[in-house]
Amino acid sequence: MTMITLKPGREKTLRRHHPWVFSGAIQAVENDLPAGATVEILSASGEWLARGAWSGQSQIRIRVWTYRQDEKIDAEFFRRRFKQALEYRQSFTRVTDSAWRLVNAESDGLPGLIVDRYADYLVCQFLAAGSEHHKQVIVDELNNLLSPSGIYERSDVDVRKKEGLPLTKGCLSGSEPPDLVPVKQGSLHFLVDVRQGHKTGMYLDQHYNREIVSEFSGGRDVLNCFAHTGNFALAALQAGASHVTNIESSAAAIALIEKQAALNGIGGDSLSNIQGDVFHVLRQYRDAGRQFDMVILDPPRFVSSARELKRGCRGYKDINMQAIKLLRRGGVLATFSCSGHVSPDLFQKVVADAALDAGCEMKIERYLAQADDHPVALHFPEGRYLKGLICRL
Repeated sequence: MTMITLKPGREKTLRRHHPWVFSGAIQAVENDLPAGATVEILSASGEWLARGAWSGQSQIRIRVWTYRQDEKIDAEFFRRRFKQALEYRQSFTRVTDSAWRLVNAESDGLPGLIVDRYADYLVCQFLAAGSEHHKQVIVDELNNLLSPSGIYERSDVDVRKKEGLPLTKGCLSGSEPPDLVPVKQGSLHFLVDVRQGHKTGMYLDQHYNREIVSEFSGGRDVLNCFAHTGNFALAALQAGASHVTNIESSAAAIALIEKQAALNGIGGDSLSNIQGDVFHVLRQYRDAGRQFDMVILDPPRFVSSARELKRGCRGYKDINMQAIKLLRRGGVLATFSCSGHVSPDLFQKVVADAALDAGCEMKIERYLAQADDHPVALHFPEGRYLKGLICRL
């Protein structure tokens, strides 16, 4: 087993069980260590600290698998981790729900691995060299535990480039998923495009937030921005919203909104879909004096790195200011950020500045976060990426 020695004083985060070792913390390493290889991490004094996966091209050189010296990284290791993850979800997931996250990477002790369940299919993302290295074992153990109809890979995400890995997707086991996989969450039915859709096909992390936001939508005229496939809109209409206007740039996503609305018996005059750029449409509505009782903002990630933080925060401020200007008195803003580099405190400050520039006073009625099946390990605060606010004008 390859030994990696840290520089003096750089073992502190590992002692607190933070699972990342950055390149600047490493004192010595063998040349040409293969990507994903299991390595032993030692302090400068030679004390054993942890066992992890090596990634020579990433700034995160090692992602920790275990802090137990007697725990081997083999099939039994993954079997044990998957059982623990499943038992955790079974403690709170509703029996009728057929779409949920099984493995949430570092926070489930499986760094760089995402596994989502959509009815009888599993969709995986292998985001780091370690999970990529053990891909076949992971697929075998998932099959042994859950016997899905198929396991599909969606490792077509840019973060793999930082690991020196190619973007890839396709069927890993069993049958190919259909074009649209029907699933159920709560009382709503959805159609999930696991092969082409965003992330692994659906924003599972917004599961409970859709239900919470819908509690505020009864009788309201709602504007749903960055609508994607309209899941917030469906929840709002089912809860009694008088009308929902979706703004979405993708024609394919709008077509799926219409299919899902029909599947849930929603349609007619209660739903409108506008294809366009949200920033542009909001300014058009402002200039036309259009107003709403509620605005939902669930934009894509504006900040992907620390270098983009200032620019991204300007984007969040602008979009929130424009939305607030469209609210009637007593109106509700439900606003989100999925950028991990934007802390909850910073996001609140950005929204507060947006309200100030809009000339409005607002109160926070609810703080929101990612769903329970996207847990955040106590020692891994980076796992908390989704944050949201429900504010009233």
